[in-house]
Amino acid sequence: MSDELLEQLETWHEEDEFQEIVDAIMEIPEEDRDYELTSHLGRALNNLGEYEEALQQFEKISEEGLEDALWHYRVGVSHYYLKQYDEAQQAFEAADKLDPEDEDTLEFLEWIREKTAKKQAKTPAKSSYKPVDASNFWDDSEAALQKYVSEPPTDDLIDSVEEQLVFKLPPSYVALMKLHNGGIPNHTSYPTTEGKFITIAGIRGIGRDKPTSLCGAAGSRFVIENEGYPEIGVVIGDSLAPTEGVIMLDYRSSGNVGEPEVVHVSQEKGHKITELAPNFETFIRGLVSQEAGVTE
Repeated sequence: MSDELLEQLETWHEEDEFQEIVDAIMEIPEEDRDYELTSHLGRALNNLGEYEEALQQFEKISEEGLEDALWHYRVGVSHYYLKQYDEAQQAFEAADKLDPEDEDTLEFLEWIREKTAKKQAKTPAKSSYKPVDASNFWDDSEAALQKYVSEPPTDDLIDSVEEQLVFKLPPSYVALMKLHNGGIPNHTSYPTTEGKFITIAGIRGIGRDKPTSLCGAAGSRFVIENEGYPEIGVVIGDSLAPTEGVIMLDYRSSGNVGEPEVVHVSQEKGHKITELAPNFETFIRGLVSQEAGVTE
């Protein structure tokens, strides 16, 4: 790699022109990219939020990177923002051994410890779930009944839907759907950590008969595959303007059979992910009236 190109890459990095870095490096044939060039590519992809693609680049130079603290650090960053905290911790600990007391590495390790402790504290035991009062929770307008509401799901239907989705639905979600399978809540706004509100159009039911059902014609897989949303879990609802997007069960940190978090994924390019609640039960109990919330 020429000194001139290296200097240009560093300049783009300082100016947050990360796409320029990616475009310039991708023009170079892969067989001509050395360790340093691939490292720059991975770093730029991380900064663009393309963490899976970044990991693919880092994997190509993994043998050379084993003794490089910076390689381990950047791999840790990718895993951290993919919410793969175990892998992130391993990478940051390896970086710390090679470059002890690096402040950025220690900060990430502290964040991981805090997130792990917070998740353990916030995730309730499954037996602690108390169903909401379905008679007061739902707004059974004609539109809601036509678009969302299905007959309560049988255990066989739940099993087949979970098999098709490849995710275990949280017990609190299943319990709510057995009482009232999909619909529009009376309270449709949820506060974000940024002090704003997401307003939902409705909650998808378990089944296939309605287009909006989880496995319906316009169900979770259809939305993800046709609208480019990230493959992080299950779409359980849509959000209204001005925060258009979807509400998803996010299984990145729990695994496909664990207790997923609830997130909002924007419709805009890049599909920004905003954490809403540590689990579905917290999400439904945190809904407030649209009048109480001020949307973004």
